[in-house]
Amino acid sequence: MLQDHKRWRVLRDFKKGKFCFLIGVDNWSIELQKSEFNSLYFLLLRINEQLLGIENELMDEESISLELEQLPWYIVLEGKKNEWSLRFVFESQDQTRSFEMYWPIQIAQNLFYEIKKMWESMD
Repeated sequence: MLQDHKRWRVLRDFKKGKFCFLIGVDNWSIELQKSEFNSLYFLLLRINEQLLGIENELMDEESISLELEQLPWYIVLEGKKNEWSLRFVFESQDQTRSFEMYWPIQIAQNLFYEIKKMWESMD
């Protein structure tokens, strides 16, 4: 499944073997293993639950910053209640690779929902 919008894309191709998920934003992309994608999905759900838990207490213009860490991921949500960006730091548990991702405000929510939709469509 390929979602290719102007600024981001999500690809799942189990035929590729070990690195069967691709997330791309603007001019970069990263391939993830299924276990890495799964842990990213669950962390995204957790930070979204935190946001929903405080959403009614926030004024529209109020700035927020939420942080979560669950190895191998560290994630930061920053912005306002209806528009936010996401920053990720990944450090593999076997310390063979690491990377950072940034999803700007303009695409973070759409990319979050597409990843959620993709995960929920898997067998």
